[in-house]
Amino acid sequence: MFNPSRDQARRFLFDTWAKQKQAAPLTDLEKIALAVLARHPEYHPIVDAPERYLERDYLPEFGETNPFLHMNMHLAIEEQLSIDQPHGVRALYQALCAHTGDEHAAQHEMMDCLAEMIWQAQRSGRGPDGDLYLACMKKKAGLPEG
Repeated sequence: MFNPSRDQARRFLFDTWAKQKQAAPLTDLEKIALAVLARHPEYHPIVDAPERYLERDYLPEFGETNPFLHMNMHLAIEEQLSIDQPHGVRALYQALCAHTGDEHAAQHEMMDCLAEMIWQAQRSGRGPDGDLYLACMKKKAGLPEG
């Protein structure tokens, strides 16, 4: 993807949803975003109301899932899978699909690993560690480490 601001990332989802409702043509990236939105009907009222949710904060102390972070993590995973980056992520995703029996559940398992990798990178002040990410996915898929 690119490096959008929080508002730009949210507007992308709002605009994609609005275009879908108007039966307007979608770009390839919007089609992927729409597929993510379709799998999360609980977020439809949110993307239907940009004036209410564009600037809303989702703070950890409130215990709420940030729907925009969640959907954008799905988009990041879709991008990783499309280019197999980090190398091997696609095969491990297939293993997770077999293990969970569901593509969406497999992506949620990946999301946990992606969040852990990002947290570790922030904590250590280093870049994201693809090996850590893949090792987490292996573990979740029930595959031997190494």
